[in-house]
Amino acid sequence: MPVELVTGEAVALDIRVARLASRALALFIDVLLQFMALYFCLIFVSMTAHVSDSAVTVGLTLLTMVGVLVGYPTITETLTRGRTLGKLALGLRVVADDGGPERFRQALVRALAGFLEFWMLAGSPALISSLVSRRGKRLGDIFAGTIVIQDRVPVNVMLGPVAIMPPQLAPWAASLELSRLPDTTALAARQYLTRFWELAPLVRDEMGRRLMDEVLTYVSPPPPQGFRPEIYLSAVLAERRHREERRLAERNSG
Repeated sequence: MPVELVTGEAVALDIRVARLASRALALFIDVLLQFMALYFCLIFVSMTAHVSDSAVTVGLTLLTMVGVLVGYPTITETLTRGRTLGKLALGLRVVADDGGPERFRQALVRALAGFLEFWMLAGSPALISSLVSRRGKRLGDIFAGTIVIQDRVPVNVMLGPVAIMPPQLAPWAASLELSRLPDTTALAARQYLTRFWELAPLVRDEMGRRLMDEVLTYVSPPPPQGFRPEIYLSAVLAERRHREERRLAERNSG
């Protein structure tokens, strides 16, 4: 399911939210791994019962369960920037609502909520929340401010971004200075492109010229001549989105 995610710089990224089925399969893999880890850890704990009192055994058992059920998702998602082994296998990733990488605090909140959702209440709160939420968020995602996205997915042109880079304007767009472009102006231009075919031709042309003049007061160098306003706007927004995606990719891999 494609949705629009707006970053802290008000740059709109078109992403695909992970489907419930793929999240469930990733969870199954993770739960299977956790059960295996619990099994071997509890065997070790039971062996210590012969040389320690019952209070120590109970404490070690609780510590083992917390370490596996809460520590596993927290540590793996923190170290891999939003992936457990199950998510890695299904091509999923947890990111913050602003598109940034998941942080330790967010991973811990998701893991603690997941303990309640999956282990205490058999997953029913997570299922209901995911079905109700437009972005498929379970309670842990709501509390942590995160979203699970499909990290590996073929690009579908029909579901692609609104602003597409015109090949003729790519060299000009690559040289643009965009730091002065206000977020409100960029979002207005995007909304215009989104509604482009819904507008009457005269209104469409007038709005396009007005938005182009406004955008070009903030960016440099001047554009080449001979293109319609919507083409200029598409080039500027596509380049802005491309730079933001590159910045987020560098931050995720850093």
